Amino acid sequence: MLKVGLTGGIASGKSVVGEMFARLGARLIRADDIAHELMQPGQVVYEEVVRRFGREILNADGSINRPRLAALAFGTSGLPGRVGELNAIVHPAVIRREDEWMEEVGRGDPAAIAIVEAALILEAGTAERFDRLIVVTCRPEQRAERFAARLGISEEAARAEVTRRMATQISDEEKIKASDFVIDNSGSLDATEEQVRKIFAKLKAKPGAFSL
Repeated sequence: MLKVGLTGGIASGKSVVGEMFARLGARLIRADDIAHELMQPGQVVYEEVVRRFGREILNADGSINRPRLAALAFGTSGLPGRVGELNAIVHPAVIRREDEWMEEVGRGDPAAIAIVEAALILEAGTAERFDRLIVVTCRPEQRAERFAARLGISEEAARAEVTRRMATQISDEEKIKASDFVIDNSGSLDATEEQVRKIFAKLKAKPGAFSL
């Protein structure tokens, strides 16, 4: 089985690229989906996040209000961010689930291409878990546009939030240096998909050469 990490900065289009790979036959799991599941009421991660960040991050139904948690994690109104503290709680559990998933996929299909989509693969120091690393990039101004569209906020607010979050991530230049493949997602979806198809063909060429 071939284990592939798919990463990139905020609003670069990782999820879109991941879906393209999945349509071609790759198996895909998203770190964001795992984290969302782990932060549901009753989960150990949920309890620890609430204990450390306070009940003010909760909605009326007890679920975590992600924008409120993000404001505390990344810092706001002059307050220092606590993203390292949040990551120390969430990342180990997410990584364990990703590894379990890859093992499950490998047992079911030794020739599978298993892709883990995660923003902070390099930041977390976990790139060595993968046989190949793919980085998705786009133009800086596109990040704010896409983030604004995703959240339904103004581009000015989106630009400030993107800048704040990017400050906690490794630059695209450094990610590109560490990657095996780069997908430029600054053009049309057709152009992105063509890059995905070419990379997928290379990944499929000798999947048996990389085994669990």
